[in-house]
Amino acid sequence: MTGALRWDEAAHLARNVSDSGFSGMLWTETSQVPWMQIAAAAQAAPDLFFTTGIAVAFPRSPMVSAAVAYELADNTDGRFRLGLGSQVKAHIERRYSSEFDRPAARLRDYVAAVKACWRAFGREERLAHEGDFYSMSLLPRDWSPKPHEHEMKVDISAVGPIMTRVAGEVADGIHVHPLHSMPYIENRLLPAVAEGAAKAGRDASVVDLIIPVFACPGDTPEERAPYVEVAKRQIAFYGSTPNYAFQFEDLGFEGTTSRIREKMKAGDLDTIGDLITDEMLELYALVAPWDEMADRLLERYNGTASRVVLYLGANDVRDSNEAGGKWGEVATAVRAG
Repeated sequence: MTGALRWDEAAHLARNVSDSGFSGMLWTETSQVPWMQIAAAAQAAPDLFFTTGIAVAFPRSPMVSAAVAYELADNTDGRFRLGLGSQVKAHIERRYSSEFDRPAARLRDYVAAVKACWRAFGREERLAHEGDFYSMSLLPRDWSPKPHEHEMKVDISAVGPIMTRVAGEVADGIHVHPLHSMPYIENRLLPAVAEGAAKAGRDASVVDLIIPVFACPGDTPEERAPYVEVAKRQIAFYGSTPNYAFQFEDLGFEGTTSRIREKMKAGDLDTIGDLITDEMLELYALVAPWDEMADRLLERYNGTASRVVLYLGANDVRDSNEAGGKWGEVATAVRAG
């Protein structure tokens, strides 16, 4: 997983990622759009697979997202799949000046519109999408991308039951939130996916799970400490969202979100990670020696995840330091497993 990089930095990281034994890269969208970085990375490492995890949907027309994804899939020989997300209301309305009304229903319509564009690009049918939020019916031949034969897939981020059911209905995969536990996946996410899939007459097994993992390796507590510190802080940051409080409460950590928010309101951002105990960390992350990390990843996610994504460690791989080589060994072992 990576984010905002210069194009030359994206290319450099991609070469190291490929040389280390990873299968691909996932791009987030925060302060930069992901498309040009992915193009630079794909030119530098043509064997890698790429996805957005996620690109923000609502500020863009479905046609724009569909066209960019179609172009990336063509130029990577099918090694790209589109990951979309709703973002939160404040960002959509106040940063992007776009509409956020009924986000789950809107994203359902958005995915359907993207797929309609792809079918039209491939000359399978005339563009004719009429939904509750998006209406698209014009695509003259000269304005349509050149058709290609690569399979196109679109995934969405989903946490709560409504959006997860939408994923089961219309998406090819789910970008699982980094703040997750296996009880959440087994008891909340998968049943909601199955419910949505059944509503659409689909088999839930066709919905891939792309899962970012707070993997914290190291052969000593001192070596693990930097990864643990970042993981705890990120878990607390994500867990400060009231809608995610159930992630703690389901496992008996009641009041955690409230305590995190109290620290944040007081301006005490540097110590919010202190509220994440080692017991919590074992559930929301993976802490293990280097030579056990691959086995632990396979033990937890094999048979559930289509892809596991390294949340931490991109700087190690970029810098080609000793830890970067160890991450590559983990990636190679997971792929073999």
